[in-house]
Amino acid sequence: MRLQKYTSNCNKYVIIEYQVSYYSQQIQADIMSLPATLQARYLSLTARMKIYGPHLGEPHTKVLGNGLLELRLKGAEGIARVFYCTMVGKQIVMLHSFVKKTQKIPFKEKRIAEIRMREVKNER
Repeated sequence: MRLQKYTSNCNKYVIIEYQVSYYSQQIQADIMSLPATLQARYLSLTARMKIYGPHLGEPHTKVLGNGLLELRLKGAEGIARVFYCTMVGKQIVMLHSFVKKTQKIPFKEKRIAEIRMREVKNER
């Protein structure tokens, strides 16, 4: 948990939460239309990320390199991935999601997330 002391001579702390945002409304709609168990897993893990930060560790999250991370969702209906990046100011930006059908991450899916990450980081 990330805590920040807000007075120098007092032992009071305040929790600094991360903010989760989406590349677009369509990405948010895609994530919220995942099958029920995958959607529940997403909501559970993002609630943890808001408190503990973007790096929950495997098997929940994985660093893919160059600032790109993946949220790993597993449920009764299958496996899904949500790519995301972090921004200054405790921002987590969800970039792309897909239902996984093979062992490896499809190049096309990762490439979409990388392009969107560059767009988001260049806007700021």
